Parts: sequence; structure tokens; C-alpha cells
Amino acid sequence: MSRVIEFSSTGGPEVLEFKDIEVPLPGPGEVRIRVKALGLNRAESMWRTGEYIEEVKLPARLGYEAAGLIDAVGPDVTRFAVGDAVNTVPAFSQNQYGMYGEQVLAPASAVVKHPPTLSFEEAASIWMMFVTVYGAFIEAAKLQADDVVLIPAASSSVGLAAIQLVNMVGAMPVALTRTSAKRQQLLDAGAAAVIVTDEQDLVAEVMRLTHGAGARVVFDPVGGPSLGKLIKAMKTGGILLAYGALSDEPAQFSYLDLLIKLPTIVGYTIWNTSGDPVRQKAAVEFITAGLASGALKPVIDKTFGFDEIVEAHRYLEANNQFGKIVVSV
Repeated sequence: MSRVIEFSSTGGPEVLEFKDIEVPLPGPGEVRIRVKALGLNRAESMWRTGEYIEEVKLPARLGYEAAGLIDAVGPDVTRFAVGDAVNTVPAFSQNQYGMYGEQVLAPASAVVKHPPTLSFEEAASIWMMFVTVYGAFIEAAKLQADDVVLIPAASSSVGLAAIQLVNMVGAMPVALTRTSAKRQQLLDAGAAAVIVTDEQDLVAEVMRLTHGAGARVVFDPVGGPSLGKLIKAMKTGGILLAYGALSDEPAQFSYLDLLIKLPTIVGYTIWNTSGDPVRQKAAVEFITAGLASGALKPVIDKTFGFDEIVEAHRYLEANNQFGKIVVSV
């Protein structure tokens, strides 16, 4: 028997429940993993509350990122063997698979070899954030060394991954944060500059940093009233990648600014990259190389025990973390 986490109704962290189940042998195209660590993501809390981009079918499992050891493989799986250390990449529906468990099934198409230099906790923290920023910057924005990139919500795990990858390419990451509390941490994490949006004029600061040109790339998970300021701060003909909706207020911007700035506004999700086998492979190879060189590094804010999963979700939703929240199983 294995403990897994399910919920029978949408709501707050308290709806998460432990269930004892017998995890079956993997079928075609599947592997079974003895989980050592889990990475927590905003997508999972949105899934739990019924506010995700996909409709949840109750009762439901959840979880995208796990690191552990394979203890069984499906009859047609040849890339992996029992005993292999592996991680899961978000490339499946949580209506089909959920990684929150002591033992779980996973589609082999979403499984990668464990980076040998990382702990299980570190490996459980990397794939959602680094595949997301790889797809956004390398595939969609075609990031170049002379680009300036604005990164709202920069202290999130994806925001910190964005800073690292922008630096890896040789471009300039400008971190946006609401208060000055995390300013020094963001500079220490590699931000070339930090703009405290509650205290500074965002547009004026960007224009000062770019000598009036504006930022070519904006990587925004917030939306809401600040969207108009981001567009004003852009270079003419730049690209804005919207990958989240943290603000529950309507997006506000001027149509005149669209005519002045001529931005490309793109809705982006990790599925653009992870859902395509060729693109996923390229992303994994790029990220693995970055990890090996030290250009890309896990940033873990706090580790919880598996029994503390409800508390871990409460901590996730408090929005005070700097980096990834991980659960040790």
C-alpha cells in the first residue's frame, strides 16, 4: 500500500487528504516511481481550487514534479529500467496522473534521467521552472545577448529561473518586486537591476536603465492593472509573454500604447514545449547543460515533510517564498 494525496472537493489546502491505495503495475508507456521528493507549483494550488486552465474531474489527484527511483516499467518501455533515478517533467494532465504520493505511476514520455549532481529535493525543483523559461526565452522570444528582459514576480521559482537563464544567454535581467524586502536577495540571485514597483516609477526606471529604448522582452505572470505600465516600458516591436494570472483584477492598458509600441503579446504555457517530444528533448538537453556548467542552479526556499503537505500548500499561497517549495517523501 502507498499513501497518495487526493481531494474530493475544490477549495483551500484543507481539502487535501491522504489515501492508502495499492498502486498497480505500470501499463504500456508507463513507469512506476518510488518518490523521494516533490516540487510544489502554483499550478497545483490553482488545480486544487478549480481555477486552473483545465477543468478538474473529482475526486482528483495532483502534482507535476517528482524525483525518485523506478521500481517497475511498462511492457514497452525501453529507455528506463528498475532502479533508475528519474524525475518527472510537467507534460501530462493532472486528470490522468498525479505525483503527490509515496509511489506513483507516470507516463514514460514525461520522465527524464536524474541529474547526477543534484539531490532528489533539488531535482524535484527544476523542471517546471526551467522548461517554462526555456520555452519562453529560447523558443518564443529568441532571446539575444543585447536584450533587456523585465521579470515581474521575480522572487518566484520561475522568476529566479528566468534571471539565471537570461544571464546564461548574456542578456540583461531586470527584476520587478512589489517591496524592497527582497531587493538584495534578487541582486544576489543575479538580477542586473531591481525595480521596486510600490516605491519606484516602473516606466521611468526602465527607460533610465535602457537609455530610453525600453525592454524588448517582458515575462509576466501577473496581468491586472500593471499590464499597461509594462507595455509602456517596452521597446517598440518587443514581445510580452503572459504565462500566469496572479492578479484577480482585469488587465488594464491603453490601445494608444499598443499603436505606439506595436508589441507582440503571447499567451505562453509550459505545454508549448513539454507537450512536444522534440521540443521537450531540446529543452532537457539545454537545461542539463546549464546545470552541468553551473549557469542554472536550483533555488529552494523551504522543504516540508510529506505529512506536512497541507501546511506546505498554505505556505505556497502566502506568496512569501524566495524560490521553490519542496516536499521530502
